[in-house]
Amino acid sequence: MNNKISNQKKEVPTGIALNDKDYLTLLLSTLKCMEKDMAIVLTESSNENLYNKYKKTFDSISEYQRQTYELMFKFGWYSLESATKTKIDSELKTLANEFSSLNN
Repeated sequence: MNNKISNQKKEVPTGIALNDKDYLTLLLSTLKCMEKDMAIVLTESSNENLYNKYKKTFDSISEYQRQTYELMFKFGWYSLESATKTKIDSELKTLANEFSSLNN
């Protein structure tokens, strides 16, 4: 059973020169880092006005990150996996055990 969810992969030139996939991978990585850093900025904002300005920036970065990921998925450079109930139950059990061990 194939649980892979993906689009047809758009081929890009290989070699030393950067291609579209390389540029989008770099952009996505940068946006993810910026989003994480902005989350810290939000928690450390000194007043409400500053927080609101940073929040708008965070929301924009988050949206750009999502759009970049969606574009890469559309080109087949990312794929998802459809999880079976068994796999979900197994992961849930693992997480529950880890959580339980934190409380002991």
